[in-house]
Amino acid sequence: MDNEQQQEKLKFFVKTGIAVLSFLVLIFLGIKYIPDALSVSNSADTKKLPIYCVNVDEKKVALTFDAAWGNEDTSKILDILAKYNVKVTFFMTSGWVSKYPDDVKAIVKAGHDLGNHSENHKHMSQLSKDQCIDEILKTHQKVKELTGIDMNLFRAPYGDYNNTVVEATNEAGYYCIQWNIDSMDWKDYGVDSIINETVNNKALGNGSIILLHNGAKYTPEALESIIIRLMNNGYELVPVSQLIFTGEYMVDQTGRQIEK
Repeated sequence: MDNEQQQEKLKFFVKTGIAVLSFLVLIFLGIKYIPDALSVSNSADTKKLPIYCVNVDEKKVALTFDAAWGNEDTSKILDILAKYNVKVTFFMTSGWVSKYPDDVKAIVKAGHDLGNHSENHKHMSQLSKDQCIDEILKTHQKVKELTGIDMNLFRAPYGDYNNTVVEATNEAGYYCIQWNIDSMDWKDYGVDSIINETVNNKALGNGSIILLHNGAKYTPEALESIIIRLMNNGYELVPVSQLIFTGEYMVDQTGRQIEK
């Protein structure tokens, strides 16, 4: 009987030892691999941002104009920019390029940046990656055929983007550009409102990207005052291509582009 009891105790200890060892192995595997799994998951869930502004020491800002609808004021805008020798960036849809090819050529001749604003001015976040790339590349090809220029700056219509849009933009060979100063000219509140929203904006600073529209009602009237006040505040006005970093960079959680 004593021998049988000893055998039972031995079996019990062996089973317990195996269970404890298995538990320890699971803990070890958890410690080793769970952080990696979480890291991959967190990386996949990280929100990708376009460039809202740029981290520069110099007092430089960029004026940008979205061109998607009319062209009634384009020549006025170009005249004002020429008067102060200011270069800017025009983000154009494919439809606008098709309707106003002479304006596109005039923008190029004046030395301004040409930017891509998609083919059909759709909400890009509702499209697949392939559809986003198609929207960008069709406009790229149209501008290339008209001007010989390979654009590399893209702004999503409505400022509407998600990770897919940013990834598609990068894969198409473009920099995804947003803004950190909205002039609100598209709301037609008036000249003084546009000026105030721009030059007195709390977000205005070195590396700011300013949103305007070539077809907004009061923009031409406000533009000259905006330029003068920015210059009087010590800012140099440059196109986006001369503001952003084109080498290795990162975009922080606020959308600020930082050179690595």
